[in-house]
Amino acid sequence: MASQRLSGQRHSTLSRFGIICMALALAGCQAILPRSGPPETTPPEQTEITTGIPDDGLRRIALLVPTSGNNAGVGQSIANAANMAILDAGGEGVRITTYDTASVGGAARAANSALTDGSRLILGPLLADNVRSTAPVARSAGVPVIAFSNDTSVSGNGTYLMGFTPDQSIARVTSYAAGQGARRFAALVPEGLYGQRASAAFARAVRDAGGTLVGTRTYARSRRSLQLAVTQLNGEGEFDAILIADSGTTAREAAQMIRDRGATDAQILGTELWNNQPNLVRDPAMHGALFASVSDRMFNTLSNRYRSRFSSDPYRLSSLGYDAALLVVRIAREWPTDQPFPVNELRDEGGFSGVDGAFRFDSNGVAQRALEVQQIRPNGFTVVSPAPTGFGG
Repeated sequence: MASQRLSGQRHSTLSRFGIICMALALAGCQAILPRSGPPETTPPEQTEITTGIPDDGLRRIALLVPTSGNNAGVGQSIANAANMAILDAGGEGVRITTYDTASVGGAARAANSALTDGSRLILGPLLADNVRSTAPVARSAGVPVIAFSNDTSVSGNGTYLMGFTPDQSIARVTSYAAGQGARRFAALVPEGLYGQRASAAFARAVRDAGGTLVGTRTYARSRRSLQLAVTQLNGEGEFDAILIADSGTTAREAAQMIRDRGATDAQILGTELWNNQPNLVRDPAMHGALFASVSDRMFNTLSNRYRSRFSSDPYRLSSLGYDAALLVVRIAREWPTDQPFPVNELRDEGGFSGVDGAFRFDSNGVAQRALEVQQIRPNGFTVVSPAPTGFGG
């Protein structure tokens, strides 16, 4: 996990971008909003984000998100937040044009349209399958992609990911639990790709923390399968901490089963998925559970300002659009309008800072994030280990 220490040069890099976030903090109040926005009931304003060929003399950026179909609310929320960031950061020399990845032709057609219009950088898409369609189109034109997916299999070779990846969350919370005395670890993971990756990430995290992995059990999406997995895991020996790599709904069921079978003192661990599940505080079996995620402090401020502007709550993923646009404005200061996007600027080891805290892209193009550890208590989520403010050497 990143150190709390910053060198002078890296502090300067973070500060230049962090000043914008400080302005964001001062621009609105600090009231706490729901952790995830509900489906938008009215179409938000779309006056500043345009479609079509961007104006000459501007740095042309394409934003590929779904603005129709099942994920239209999420996509429009990302687009609105990106537009807010351009205005907040004074990015008059940057033009972001949105392209709908859910329209006829999908993400590949949207990417081709963006390139035809002269875009030098693509932000998005949101879904991994759409990234797979977009990446080769962009690569053939020498245009980098900064996608919002959390599927690390689509990163690299000119594609960067800003999504919140479970392996980082698992590593952070496991390290923290080990620091609190946990030595023997167990895991419950769902069948499928997410479960496979969570299981592998947990095994690495336990090893890195100097612990012992007692056992890992998978389950299908049924209560009976989950009960069987818990029973089998309890038969493999005592454990100090157990990871439940699933949503809050499943976690609540699993936690109660674990307690009912005698593991009353085991520390329950979760992933970043729980950050959008405030109702977990209602279940006594979840009290004391830990998970790691990006901080919501700046996002709560963004939420207030977003709601004031668009008369609706933003989806939690809207912060990815905001931070991506901030990143573009920051890099645009060193980007001549007649040149390709300076992709080397993305590899700054000192990192950047935005609504979701400090981040930097690793050698595979995946955003490495500074995460905080939260504990679920009867009165809410409490930060027990703050996120580092930057990256050490």
